[in-house]
Amino acid sequence: MKKLLLLLIIISICSCKTRVDAVTDSPERLGFVADKAMVVSARKEASGIGLSILKKGGNAFDAMIATEMALAVVYPYAGNLGGGGFMVYRKANGETGTLDYREKAPLLSTKDMYQDENGEVISNLSKVGCMAVGVPGTVAGIFSVHEKFGSMPMEEILKPVIALARNGYVVTENQEASLARYREMFVQVNKDSILYSGDFAEGDTIRNFALAGTLQRIAENGRDEFYNGRTGERIIAYLQRQKGIMSMQDLREYQTFWRKPINMEYNDLNIISMPPPSSGGIVLGQILKVIEDYPIDEYGHNSVKTIQVLTEAERRAYADRSFYLGDPDFVDIPVDVLLGENYLEGRMENFSFSEATPSSEIEHGEIAGYESMETTHYSIVDQFGNAIAATTTLNGAYGSKLYVEELGFFLNNEMDDFSAKPGVPNMFGLIGAEANSIAPGKKMLSSMTPTIVEKKGKLWLTLGSPGGSTIITSVLQTILNVEEYNMTMQEAVNAPRFHHQWLPDEILFEPNAFNAEILKSLKAKGYHINEGESTVIGKVDAIRVLPNGKLEGGADRRGDDTAAGF
Repeated sequence: MKKLLLLLIIISICSCKTRVDAVTDSPERLGFVADKAMVVSARKEASGIGLSILKKGGNAFDAMIATEMALAVVYPYAGNLGGGGFMVYRKANGETGTLDYREKAPLLSTKDMYQDENGEVISNLSKVGCMAVGVPGTVAGIFSVHEKFGSMPMEEILKPVIALARNGYVVTENQEASLARYREMFVQVNKDSILYSGDFAEGDTIRNFALAGTLQRIAENGRDEFYNGRTGERIIAYLQRQKGIMSMQDLREYQTFWRKPINMEYNDLNIISMPPPSSGGIVLGQILKVIEDYPIDEYGHNSVKTIQVLTEAERRAYADRSFYLGDPDFVDIPVDVLLGENYLEGRMENFSFSEATPSSEIEHGEIAGYESMETTHYSIVDQFGNAIAATTTLNGAYGSKLYVEELGFFLNNEMDDFSAKPGVPNMFGLIGAEANSIAPGKKMLSSMTPTIVEKKGKLWLTLGSPGGSTIITSVLQTILNVEEYNMTMQEAVNAPRFHHQWLPDEILFEPNAFNAEILKSLKAKGYHINEGESTVIGKVDAIRVLPNGKLEGGADRRGDDTAAGF
């Protein structure tokens, strides 16, 4: 029975062709292993197309473009042309950097645009429909990557993606449930049926001819097709029919930014992550620096003490997130101070193992002088030694729910990631402050945390996750699972996760995954426990470089995620 169960798990998680032994891990514990190159993403079709580019001699950046666009075809829940994202990279020579292709607020945006005449936030205005849409950055992102690092013609990279959209992809069980859940809302918001409001069942094939046409024009005409051409004009005409505020000027003025990554040390690791307007790198860094003095390996994985230490570190870091972080092009962010020892050494001084520290007693730290559940992540390592971690999103599931039928894609609802009103939570319960208030052309704060980890100066992990505010803690726990608890990549990704974000003051646990006695002990210490009925905390897609130089994939069991490699 145990052997049968293991076999079923392996089949369901990985597109495994062979099992390859590693130096220190038994084959039974490992995820999918490849000799030279690997792509791990939310769908097997996207991983397969990314891998096909690598097999043709393309590099990780070419494969990034292909995978990103393939996800827009097969995973409209979060994959997109109408959203944005972040990428962290490490070249084979050790050079690192990040790309910010996050959405931004339209030029006609105002600070109080989601408030009524009494200053109260209007429910759903920032979440559904035309006023929720930020200026998309994904297409600009792939062209920025191509211009700087691409080695293949864009038309060749997009060719298999266009064929995928035209020939179709097969609906999975998870996708059937997702489309059914939002079917009525699609019709309501769009005031008509759309491609994805059809009654699709597992095994059906979806063909998106409109998206194939859009991708073909982008391949032929380049970036301008989306930001200053026919496709862009259709986006704006559609939004204006919906009474939206975005204009062609917004599209023409959109820019991506190459930014310096957040670097932090933990044990013998160098962790390279995303800077603002992502909160991921700073919050991840704060938590790791705070917990480094606690022997969590001795406490044990998901033990009461380990959960306490991580929870208390998380609540303090998320309190800082809510106050200090925003778009660095609009607000001054004291990055070095927030990650400095002088600031962090006192953040846990009121923590005791005997009882919880209520979030009501935790505020942001004082400095002298001074994000979405529905996201998707993919990781790539190529045969040349380059690695990328990229996270992309529409924010909520299918974004604003607005679907441009003639173009074949959904538009984001990223405006909800701003502080509609300081002190009022967004759809993920995150509290925002003035630093993340709305302003024309400003980029909204994100929790996306694409991350690359070096061990003793060499590439070791590339990982990230969807999950809104739970992204950061999912990435954190996955790194700790490998580093502190000697898990394989697949074991680290599969392990049960928990999450705390300061407010609401509760620890969110994956249901039916934690020992009842541990939860009882935490409650006795004053912790508020929330085991959501169907809570999914992150869906991590990761790659680990094994001691023998081969690659192990970690494709999250919580979705249709798949590792592919050669």
